[in-house]
Amino acid sequence: MEQTDIELIERWKETEPDLRRLWEEHLEFEEQLEAFNKRVYLTPTEQMERKTLQKKKLKGRDQIERILAQLRQRR
Repeated sequence: MEQTDIELIERWKETEPDLRRLWEEHLEFEEQLEAFNKRVYLTPTEQMERKTLQKKKLKGRDQIERILAQLRQRR
């Protein structure tokens, strides 16, 4: 995510509860994915879980982008 987006999120997350929730989920998914990526071997179940996390993270990022687009229009 670009630095300008992160700055916008930091500025608005206190007044936009959906943005705050999505951002916290995004960071959590990132952390979980990082843990999977550090492992040398993943079981098939872990591989599926990793894929699911990636999809959830992408979906959340899309939602964040929509909120940010709305916030940019307000300026």
